[in-house]
Amino acid sequence: MLHWIVIFIGIALIAGLLGFRGIAATSLGIAEVLIFILVILIVVGVVAVLATGVV
Repeated sequence: MLHWIVIFIGIALIAGLLGFRGIAATSLGIAEVLIFILVILIVVGVVAVLATGVV
């Protein structure tokens, strides 16, 4: 998932430099959603490990 975040941020940067603001905003929005999902998955994983005691 981190790979896709980096790809969408790269697309946003390149599109922004070339003046394609709509594409840049869209790809940055997708990257933000993926970051939010990634953070939720990390928090759920940490809570699951702490709750079960499995390390």
